This record gives sequence, structure tokens and C-alpha cells, in this order.
Amino acid sequence: MSSIRLIVGLGNPGREYESTRHNAGFWWVDELAHSQNLNFRNEAKFYGLMARGRLHGQEVFLFKPQTFMNVSGRAVGALAQFHKIEPAEILVVHDELDLQPGVARLKLGGGHGGHNGLKDIIAHLGSKDFWRLRIGIGHPGERAEVVNFVLNDPRREERELIDGAMLKAQNVAHLVIEGKIEAAMLKLHSAKV
Repeated sequence: MSSIRLIVGLGNPGREYESTRHNAGFWWVDELAHSQNLNFRNEAKFYGLMARGRLHGQEVFLFKPQTFMNVSGRAVGALAQFHKIEPAEILVVHDELDLQPGVARLKLGGGHGGHNGLKDIIAHLGSKDFWRLRIGIGHPGERAEVVNFVLNDPRREERELIDGAMLKAQNVAHLVIEGKIEAAMLKLHSAKV
């Protein structure tokens, strides 16, 4: 199994979006960078912010597209193509409506489930076969409410649950990066809230 060379956090740039549910991917990648003393720099040719370093013996790119969520694929595609990174070597971290706050799940491939960031990445990579770390944010209950829901801040108790799930996912990041993803899944998916 290949190790992970690129970890992409999805979100929207700009202060007004910083603490919204849709930015859970940014939060997680920021935390990983912070824990490894890595700093993000603007990489205009890749339309994003990138940090690069050796994590758990692997050379890894941490990346936050600055293109806005719905066109994330342009940034991810440009970076992956330039550095010759295969889809199976990419982990995309994103908010997930179908999981409750407090839950985080890893999976390989699958559809986009209506997530426009994933939809655009699939289109630009020409493949669904990249890894996803899905951070549960819950669902507002009504389809018509989804846009408003993801672009608003979680309630305090929800944020605490989300932060807890993100911490559990941080605790298996080394396994993911090393390509020991089955072990990471087993540990993450059986972790108690």
C-alpha cells in the first residue's frame, strides 16, 4: 500500500468562513501542521497554501486550496500533476453531513455525496480513488438548509464534539501517512467518543 504524499484540507478562504462547518478540513490540516511545526506558505501556481515536511519518515505536502470549496479540484489537480502524485497517495480531509459531530471516518474512493469540493477534485484528478478523512458535522434535516448550515459556525457543544473527533483522527495520522491505513481505520472507527 502506498504512503500518503499529499494531505488536502478543504475549506473556504477568508476570515468570514474561518469557523464555519465547511472549513473542518482546514481546521484538521492546520492542527497537523501546528503539531509538526510546519508553516503554510502561499503557492500561487497551485492556488493554495502549502506546507511541506518530513512526517513519520515520509515527505508530505499539507495543502489548503484558496480557490473556494466548489473549485478545489483546480488547485489539487495542479499540485498533484506537478509533483506526480497519484490519487491513492492523496488524503482529502473534509466536512461530512452524513456523519454526526464526534465521528470521523476514513475511506478510499466512493462518490462525492453532493459535496462540491469532492466533486471538483474527482473531475480534476479523473479518479475517485483517493483517500478521504470525513469529519462529521451532522445534517440540518432539510436539504434546502444545507448551504446555510455548512456556511455557519457549529454550536459550542457541536464544535467540542467535532474537535474530539478531529483529535482522534490526529492520533492515527502517523498510520495514515505511513500507508498503514487499515490499522488507522480500525483504531479510528473503534475509538470511543
